[in-house]
Amino acid sequence: MNNRTLKKIKAQAMREGGKILARIRRELVEAARPGTSLMEINDLAEKSIREAGGTPSFMLVPNYQYATCININDGVVHGIPTARKIQDGDLVKIDVGMYYHGFHTDAAITFISGTVQPDDVQFLSVGQQALKTAIHHTKSGNRIGHISKAIQRTIEGEGYTCIRSLTGHGIGQSLHEQPPIPCFLNEAIEKTPLLKEGQTLAIEVIYAKGSHQLRLEKDGWTLVTEDAGKAGLFEETVMVGNKHSLILTS
Repeated sequence: MNNRTLKKIKAQAMREGGKILARIRRELVEAARPGTSLMEINDLAEKSIREAGGTPSFMLVPNYQYATCININDGVVHGIPTARKIQDGDLVKIDVGMYYHGFHTDAAITFISGTVQPDDVQFLSVGQQALKTAIHHTKSGNRIGHISKAIQRTIEGEGYTCIRSLTGHGIGQSLHEQPPIPCFLNEAIEKTPLLKEGQTLAIEVIYAKGSHQLRLEKDGWTLVTEDAGKAGLFEETVMVGNKHSLILTS
């Protein structure tokens, strides 16, 4: 199989898989009401992914057995689904991936379940805007640093904090590929990887209201903010274009 053929197969599979994953993510958000357990959401995710002809990407990660990572309030990433029930007003983060026809897509969202607080609405609005701005800068000829800078300026410009120990990532035949995509710019943009047309990236905005320092829970997976401040996570799988990029998970 030549490189051009592989690119076509990849593009088609990831477009189809991304649309399916976007639909499933919407289903999970709808199901995540106060009183629903995190495990119920996870089970729905696995069922929906398998019925669509896919495999839960996260279940292909060594030693991880769940279709989702779900975090509440101060939880940041890698939260293990449990019998814990969502409470009214919780800030819920659902991260889900699907392996479909040989390729992965990955997507995450944060939302308020039940009663909303104005400061939480503002917090999430900034995260959504940061992701939108980052994707706007995701085009052939730009660099990873342009994405990182866009996220950092948006998040820190509103007084919030970028998580520095976690990144977005390349994605395709493997769930996690090069390059890493930090939420902040830690070197000259010219030194960061060049973006190329057809490249696929899982761009993540990972941020908090307070400190960027994290703590690992006893389960060995869940990362929470050290100061117990609320955290947010937004992620889309994107295909780099020449003048603009295609969001595959929308």
